[in-house]
Amino acid sequence: MERRKFIRLVGGGTVAAATLGAASLAGCTPAMPPEAIEAWNGPGAALASGDVRQWILSYAILAPHSHNLQSWIVDLRTPGEMVLYCDLTRLLPQTDPYSRQIMMSHGTFLELLDMAARERGLRADITLFPQGSFGDEKLDKRPVAHIRLVPDASVVRDGLFAQVLRRHTNRSLYDGGRAIPAAAWSRIMASTGNAGVRMGYVGLDNAAALATHRRIALDAWRMELTTPRTVMESYDVLRVGAAEVAQHRDGLTLLDPVPVALARLGLFDRSKAPAPDDYASTSQIRAFEKKMASTPGFLWMVTDANDRVSQVNAGRTYARVQLEATAQGLAMQPLQQALQEYPEQNALRAEIHALLDATRPGQTVQMWARVGYAPAVPPAPRRRLQDFLRS
Repeated sequence: MERRKFIRLVGGGTVAAATLGAASLAGCTPAMPPEAIEAWNGPGAALASGDVRQWILSYAILAPHSHNLQSWIVDLRTPGEMVLYCDLTRLLPQTDPYSRQIMMSHGTFLELLDMAARERGLRADITLFPQGSFGDEKLDKRPVAHIRLVPDASVVRDGLFAQVLRRHTNRSLYDGGRAIPAAAWSRIMASTGNAGVRMGYVGLDNAAALATHRRIALDAWRMELTTPRTVMESYDVLRVGAAEVAQHRDGLTLLDPVPVALARLGLFDRSKAPAPDDYASTSQIRAFEKKMASTPGFLWMVTDANDRVSQVNAGRTYARVQLEATAQGLAMQPLQQALQEYPEQNALRAEIHALLDATRPGQTVQMWARVGYAPAVPPAPRRRLQDFLRS
C-alpha cells in the first residue's frame, strides 16, 4: 500500500526542507540497514542442518503482510508440528476493522510455509482453525492453523519457491507504455490452482476500464489519506530513518533524506494527522496520481464467501500470484484502500465490487493490485526469526 512517504511538517518545516543543504543531509542515507533485511539472504547453513521447522519458517516469514506488521506467532513446543497464532497486538482496527487483510496475511504465510516444506521432502498437513473459526468481526486467541510435517517421497517441489527471496512489493512508478503480454497474464492466472478464487485482469488494451480502475484507486487513496484516524494508523507504524527501521524491522519504511533530516530536527510531526490541504496531503495525492497514470494493468481476486477460511485461502492464492508475477519480471502492489470496510470507503467499495461483478451476497473482492514493469526495489524489513517463535 502506498503509505511510505507522507509527512506532516510543523514550525516552518516546509521552508526548512527547501533550504536544507547537502551538508545537512550527509548523515541521511536512503540505504536500508542490512540487519533489517538479513532474513532475505535465506536461512543459511546453520538452520539447514538444525530444526527443519525453523528452516521452513525462515521462508514463511518473508510472506507479504498488510502494513508489514508481521502478525505471526508460531508454537514449536510439539516436535514435528507447528501451531500458527495471530499476534493480537499487531492488528489494523481502523483500516481493517474485521481483520480480513490480517487473515489474508496468514494465508500468504501458510503458502510459503507449504512451499518450503516441499523443498525438504515434507508434506505440510495444514488444518485451519483447529479449535473453531473466528467470528466475522473479531479475532481471538485461538489458533489460525495447525501444521503437521510428514516425510513423503511423493511430495513435488513447487517451481515458484525459487521466487521467494526475489519477491518484493513495488510501489514505484511503472512503465505505463509497456503492455503486459497475454502469455504473462495467462501464467499468472494459471498459477493459483485454487478453484475457490475467481481472478481477472485489465490492461492497456481496454483504456476505458483501465481509466476507471485508476480513478477508483486514486479516490480511495485520497479518502484514506484525508481521514485522520486511518492516516494515524499508518503513522503509528511508520519507521523514519535507518535507526528506527533497524530497531523495529517492521511497519512502513521511510528512508528519504529530507524527511529523515527533518525528523532529526524535530520538524516531522507524527503525533497529528495532516489537514487535507496541507502539503503533506496534497503532495502525496499528486504522487499517487502519477503512479496510477503509470500503471498498465490491474489484477483482482474475488471469493463467493467472506468467511475466515475464504480469507486465508485468498491470501494463499495471492502469494502464488505475486511469485508468478515475479517470475514473469513484473512488479505488483496491492491496492486495498477501496476494499476496506470502514464507513468512509463504503461508496468506493461498492463501486469496485460492481465494476468487478462481485455484487451477490457474500461475494468479496479480496485483492486488487496494480501490475506492470518497474525498476527493482529493495526488500521490506523483517524481524528476527526468533521473534515469531514460542518454544
